[in-house]
Amino acid sequence: MSENRTSKALLCGALLMTALTLGGCATSIADLPLVGTPADAPGRPKEAGSYLPVEDLPPNRDEAAIAPAEQAKIKAELLAARDRQASAAAAKDQAAAQAAAQSGR
Repeated sequence: MSENRTSKALLCGALLMTALTLGGCATSIADLPLVGTPADAPGRPKEAGSYLPVEDLPPNRDEAAIAPAEQAKIKAELLAARDRQASAAAAKDQAAAQAAAQSGR
């Protein structure tokens, strides 16, 4: 008898979890009466949103976003950082190779 009761409890639990999962997909939290929307939230549009204006491009800039001198400075800093990291990685690899060679003797 207890095996039958256990299987019924598991079946009811599974059905309840399925119902809650599917019910969660069907409702929006903002539409719930207890939660609602904040007082300072903007109102919802009356009609559904349209597609974004994909082909509307922003106007061309009259001047560069970054001055060429600033751009060259940033590029030099990035190249220097890359070189420092490469030399540090090479030194680390060389130290690891030496340690492996010494432990292999």
